[in-house]
Amino acid sequence: MKTQLIDLAKQRRSIYALGRNVDFSTADLTQLIEDSIKQAPTPFNNQTTRAVILFGESHEKLWDIVINRLKREVPDEAAFAKTTAKINAFKAAFGTVLFFTETKTVKEFEDNFPLYADNFQDWSEQAQGHAQFAVWTSLAENGLGANLQHYNPLIDDEVRAAFDLPASWKLRAQMDFGSIESPAGDKDFMADADRFRVFK
Repeated sequence: MKTQLIDLAKQRRSIYALGRNVDFSTADLTQLIEDSIKQAPTPFNNQTTRAVILFGESHEKLWDIVINRLKREVPDEAAFAKTTAKINAFKAAFGTVLFFTETKTVKEFEDNFPLYADNFQDWSEQAQGHAQFAVWTSLAENGLGANLQHYNPLIDDEVRAAFDLPASWKLRAQMDFGSIESPAGDKDFMADADRFRVFK
């Protein structure tokens, strides 16, 4: 059997050499990202995922925040030079999607469904995974590369202030995306026998 989804999932790789040779408009990319997140499943349809889509100066501002914040964590100049080069590679991309969880919604569902209260935090993380995979795969389908970073919680307060975001939005990941300037290498997989069990 073969499905289009599996073919697209194979295209979805962590691409670190990204550029700005993108033929799509920011409006089209915004629509693609928003639709991908809207169609991703969430428990009880509680729609806990939020996203901030950054282009241009706003995209660059985000990665400047990361560099400036990491400067306080990496005082060694040689090590920080390597860190800066890494962050500048993300900054060289076309845009960034910031993924958040709306914690107020999670709390409301914990209160309204006490039998399942212990699950809603975990389920919100699962919803994040669905949304991130959906966006990443949609970008790959359109010939764009992306990678996923996690500089939260180090940058949370500064990001919230820079983009005037609600305190209840908890930053979960940063996905920079753009043109693929160099493809990903081969991907290794563990043995199926160590990963799967089938019973009949």
